[in-house]
Amino acid sequence: MYDRLSIRPTINTTYEAENPNEQFQNKTLRPILKMQNDLICRMYLHYMEKRKVPFYQMSTQKRVEQIAHSVSKDNRLRGLLFGMVVGMFTLVEMDYYRQYEGEINRRITSLVIQRLESQLG
Repeated sequence: MYDRLSIRPTINTTYEAENPNEQFQNKTLRPILKMQNDLICRMYLHYMEKRKVPFYQMSTQKRVEQIAHSVSKDNRLRGLLFGMVVGMFTLVEMDYYRQYEGEINRRITSLVIQRLESQLG
């Protein structure tokens, strides 16, 4: 088994977060999302193709709306995207995630939407 922390990219933040959930976001979620970025984008586009959504025929504004809507509302897509993130947690991070699952899920959703919008929107 490999050390999951050693394969994550480092992300420099300009300030130290005081809120534990924000610390988790900066120390765990952001590096995982950066590492999984290409896979997340590819999975999203594959999912849109599979659902016969003409993503690249949409205007930029419609793409941004589609990303926000689909990631927020489509439970199957959310499950796939969350699996790509949660699957990279250590056991300690998983224990923390289970304790604050609702808040962490909101943060994952928000970060994934931002990432997809900035690259595919």
